[in-house]
Amino acid sequence: MLNKYPGINGKQTSRVVRPLVLAISLALFTAYPSLAKEVEFNLDNLDVSDRENIDMTQFARAGFIMPGQYDMVVRVNKSDLPAMPITFLPPDDDPKESVACISPELMQQLGLKPRSLEKVSYWHLGQCANLTDLPGTTARGELANSVLTISVPQAYLEYQATDWDPPSRWDDGIPGVLFDYNVNLNYSTAQQVSETSSTSASGNGVAGANLGPWRMRANWQGQYNRNESGSTHQLTWSQYYAYRAIKAWRAKLLLGQNYLTTDMFDSVRFVGVSVISDDSQLPPNLRGYAPEVGGVAKTNAKVTISQLGRVIYESQVAPGPFLIQDLSEATSGTLDVRVEEQDGSVQQFQVETATIPYLSRPGQVRYKISAGQPADQQFKPHGTLMQTGEFSWGVSNGWSLLGGMVAAGKYNAYSLGVGRDLLALGAISLSATQSHVELPKSGKQVGSSYSLSYSKRFEEYDTQVTFAGYRFSQRNYMTISRYLDELKYGEHSYQRGDDKQTYSVTLNKQFRSLGLSAFLNYYYQTYWDRPATSRWNMSLARYFDVGSIKNMSVNLSAYRNELRGKTDDTLYLSFNIPLGGAASINYSAQSGSSGATQNVGWYQRLDERNTYQVSAITSSDEAPTLSGYYSRTGDIAQVNTSASYKAGVYHSAGLSAQGGVTATTQGAALHRTNFAGGTRLMVDTEGVSDVPIQGGGSAATHTNLFGKAVITDVNSYYRNQASIDIKNLPENVEAERSITQVTLTEGAIGYRKFGVITGQKLMAVIRRADGSFPPFGASVLNDGRETGIVSDSGSVWLSGVNPGVKMAVRWSGATQCIITLPDVLPEDPSGENNLLLPCIDSVE
Repeated sequence: MLNKYPGINGKQTSRVVRPLVLAISLALFTAYPSLAKEVEFNLDNLDVSDRENIDMTQFARAGFIMPGQYDMVVRVNKSDLPAMPITFLPPDDDPKESVACISPELMQQLGLKPRSLEKVSYWHLGQCANLTDLPGTTARGELANSVLTISVPQAYLEYQATDWDPPSRWDDGIPGVLFDYNVNLNYSTAQQVSETSSTSASGNGVAGANLGPWRMRANWQGQYNRNESGSTHQLTWSQYYAYRAIKAWRAKLLLGQNYLTTDMFDSVRFVGVSVISDDSQLPPNLRGYAPEVGGVAKTNAKVTISQLGRVIYESQVAPGPFLIQDLSEATSGTLDVRVEEQDGSVQQFQVETATIPYLSRPGQVRYKISAGQPADQQFKPHGTLMQTGEFSWGVSNGWSLLGGMVAAGKYNAYSLGVGRDLLALGAISLSATQSHVELPKSGKQVGSSYSLSYSKRFEEYDTQVTFAGYRFSQRNYMTISRYLDELKYGEHSYQRGDDKQTYSVTLNKQFRSLGLSAFLNYYYQTYWDRPATSRWNMSLARYFDVGSIKNMSVNLSAYRNELRGKTDDTLYLSFNIPLGGAASINYSAQSGSSGATQNVGWYQRLDERNTYQVSAITSSDEAPTLSGYYSRTGDIAQVNTSASYKAGVYHSAGLSAQGGVTATTQGAALHRTNFAGGTRLMVDTEGVSDVPIQGGGSAATHTNLFGKAVITDVNSYYRNQASIDIKNLPENVEAERSITQVTLTEGAIGYRKFGVITGQKLMAVIRRADGSFPPFGASVLNDGRETGIVSDSGSVWLSGVNPGVKMAVRWSGATQCIITLPDVLPEDPSGENNLLLPCIDSVE
């Protein structure tokens, strides 16, 4: 018979194949635990030389795990919790069995309703939950994958949504420090009269520390300039502040130097404290404003809500009144509601709705409360104590009540308003604000300001109109920022003018049959004491195909700015022609007050990390300008470089980098970042370097020399996923588990560990000191991770083998002996002479 395994003789083939057959058989057996609760193995069917030296106890019962402690990822329905020690114990009523001990701390993380938690009793001296108290709840361990799967019926759980977990599963992360930066370097040489050069550098970022739920942050910025006249430099630290989530209130607490967060007044710098309701802590479908859909079901019924034929909500309801409150905040326009009764009858009706920021859901109260001392641009406190508060209360399905106040010294302002869903006519809000001021020279002043906002999306016309607003302010109306400036700098020193009227209109329109989209925005501002300012812009964009060239685009834009009596008009036209292979040619022409220019360029995306663009710009009266741009998304920074050249005029070069460093109790790593000081996730591959990690929606990053990598720009309060790119793993590296999930609070440094094995694979023979072999079926473990199963005559196929590593050989529920790999491993892992590994007896 021909040998199907070149380079391996018949004896070696038997030694390789038998463990494989055993492993496959056991895998099939454990994959279907319903086949038998307990199995009596017929050892006569096994081709082994010593049937008496066999240990099959760990395979006798489906899913059986030897009592002991194991590091496992906890999977609750479809959501993963971080790896943690899980103890398996024999239950009191069945000493031959083994079950997972679910601790009270772990029970708190399952997302159970309070009344469900109250039903749970505990055994083993109060250390292990009795899951039978919640019928239908099960826990099953998978030692091969290091996963404990807990299945909980939905009725016992708190409200959950796609990619969102209840607060009990939110992770505050681990202690650590961070430093994020965004730096820009520029060098230019002017050649018009005499050659002069200049160099400039600027940077900004955030430094911070995390401890439990607290986030401490400090913003920094610096600048350096050098030219023929000399050099200047400046580095400042500003806005020292701390914040944390208050989960029970769905709010955020801020302390220190900050900006006033407000929807009804103007913002000012201050030093103090704020408590702000945080919509980001709510489920995605409960954020912002969205309508309620109610009705009455005669029987058990299915309620389907659709829009333009697309189902956006579907649920089963019991007989009687029903009220659906968890529609997305983006829901607007006409909703079609269908109620299918079990008796075959059908109810159908429509709900008209619109969205606008001032409206709140029925029963929901959004609020912002602040107290502190106003501050200048350097956050140095000045003036008197300031208190502010505002709210938006969803009174009913159509009405919202708005209100707020600001008080600082001899300044008081009060605001009151209403928001109304006008159904088919859109949504509208109206508010009035009155200020009461007393200044040393001008005396008492009372003034009012009124605002009107409107929004509507016309689904049938694919059009959205936002009239956000009209605002009129009386001449004596004074904002809090103006009051503070006049106190500090003197009366009538205010330089921004007295606002009178403000108009703002935005229109979006889609012409889908033509592949055309249109946008129009108009803004007009008048003042009591100076000329009006205005801005309008309009753009038209169209995608189309020409022959084999797909997705060509053309864009036409026009702008007009009127400021301080001067008018600036600009007309812009651009074409983009894709060439396939992530390359394109673009052309643009621009005409305005500063003259006319034309630009032709080439754009190329080399891969997911690298892009470049080259272009030539010409104008009517000057030499052409040549420029190039290159961008790289690196593991430790986002880097952009650029260069420009204009003959006889100038040449310049620039470099920018965005990144940071995060250091924790588990390790440190350099990384790229877009949002300084934001939420991030550190992943650990147990010391294995160059492992590709995907997450955060951008190009994969790779672990450093210490097996650490940081994924930045992670969404707070969302269930985020990070994974190992198993297709691009380095040689001799395997991932036991390639995906992890985490829901982090704002600003957290999350931490997750991947089970990664590195090392070669080889055949070996394990022999004890007395010349005997470990029993057939014994497990070989490296740091608690199974790397092989012993076959007959001590043969074993090992994975993750590294020089000098010690491995435990376990049978009969205990570690019996220890093997040590040599410092030099055989070059041919499947050679004729298998590696002999002495096993030194050990007492566990």
